[in-house]
Amino acid sequence: MATTAYETILLERRGAVGLVTLNRPERRNAYTARMGAELNGAFAELEADDAVRAIVVTGAGRDFCVGADLERGGDTFNRADRFEDRAAAPALRPWEMATPVIAALNGSAVGVGLTLPMQWDIRIAAADAKLGFVFTRRGVIPEASSTWIVPRLIGVARAMDVLLTGRLFTGEEAAAMGLVSRAVERERVLPVALEIADDIAANTAPVSVALTKRLITEGLAEPDRNAAAAREARAFWWSGRQADAAEGIRAFLEKRPPEWKLSKRTPVPPLEEPS
Repeated sequence: MATTAYETILLERRGAVGLVTLNRPERRNAYTARMGAELNGAFAELEADDAVRAIVVTGAGRDFCVGADLERGGDTFNRADRFEDRAAAPALRPWEMATPVIAALNGSAVGVGLTLPMQWDIRIAAADAKLGFVFTRRGVIPEASSTWIVPRLIGVARAMDVLLTGRLFTGEEAAAMGLVSRAVERERVLPVALEIADDIAANTAPVSVALTKRLITEGLAEPDRNAAAAREARAFWWSGRQADAAEGIRAFLEKRPPEWKLSKRTPVPPLEEPS
């Protein structure tokens, strides 16, 4: 089990899975600029590693992340110096990553502790965890593109409810509305997330997962169904001509684990209709 040293997070490699742990339990994993920069650095490190097939993010202790660290009081949301630690590296957009990111919300996930997981791909929450987009109760607005993604995840009516009120709700309610993928007992959150990550690593083709994720995220912004269908068709026929398509079928017929040839970062030809 390989590890990498950071100040506010822990990074471990468990075979083909990268495990990132928000590690400020004494502050309930409250978010700081340093944590944001280190999380971005860990994602970039894992994204660049073809051996890493999935990333799981969880929190140390009983909380996932209770939001921005409010130790600075009224200056908490002063962006003039909030992101000074990010200057060295541009932020990585999780929706553009080839590696799936799975949130293991093992406890309270509030404010940025919830908007960041909205940018990721799969969310597992503790059924009794307290979640909330509390921004309007702090005099600011929901951020991290949550006003864009949350209505697409759960519909406008439910998004208006949770974003405008800033109320707290449970992981169980979040699963019922579709905000998270599953709600499970608190002690099962990380094991379930790791099981999903291990399943992806063991049984799916890296480039197929990356391309499927790309099509889903791009489709969220595509109002033309025919254009989306055409991109999907071109992606399907491209993937069908690659070595992994033949390997996937052979492995299934021969009842053995697949041995994929392409990496998650294999270049894919343009999917747009030629002009």
